[in-house]
Amino acid sequence: MKITFYGHSTLGIEIGRKHLLVDPFITGNEKASHIDISTLKADYILITHAHFDHIHDVEAIAKNTNAVIVSNWEIASHYGKKGFQYHQMNHGGSWQFDFGKVKFVNAVHSSSFPDGTYGGNPGGFVIEGEHKNIYIAGDTALTMDMKLIPMFTKLDVAILPIGNTYTMNIDEAIIASDFVDCDKILGVHYDTFGYIEINHEQAIRQFFDKGKDLMLLAIGESIEL
Repeated sequence: MKITFYGHSTLGIEIGRKHLLVDPFITGNEKASHIDISTLKADYILITHAHFDHIHDVEAIAKNTNAVIVSNWEIASHYGKKGFQYHQMNHGGSWQFDFGKVKFVNAVHSSSFPDGTYGGNPGGFVIEGEHKNIYIAGDTALTMDMKLIPMFTKLDVAILPIGNTYTMNIDEAIIASDFVDCDKILGVHYDTFGYIEINHEQAIRQFFDKGKDLMLLAIGESIEL
């Protein structure tokens, strides 16, 4: 399994020969201006919620790749009505895709499309594939529901928002890593806007002091599990 960070909360995930793209917000992000979305591969596009900074490039990439859009009922149906391939999910449900198993889990946030249309309840994803398991929290506050995840899945990496203001902060993300019983964390949703800028060295040190590894990847950088 290979995970590539494309800025903000956008991730490319390779599982076997399948390519997943999570929350594509690239052309609207000045920090990711060197990423050409026309070159990105996507068999599936996973969307945690409908805010602009998570769906900005969904349609352009889906048109280019014919990817299946995976999200909650409202978001998936929204794109289905526009003619895109889609797969609906909802909280607590899971599905066995050709790359692995995906479970849609709770997130505490809000969700609406840029025009104000209701985007359903926000969520996160637990993905099991190639004998590696990852948790994509999406935009969320710290929630006790996170404690349910290790009851069913032993995680290799937890992908957590750390920028504060709209999501958890660093201290809360450390607690979240305890809740999901995972000491290897990939940070997302930071630095893109002024309200969510963080001190990288301090953040990494705070996790390290708790015996945890916080990865803050450069845009375009990858890790392999």
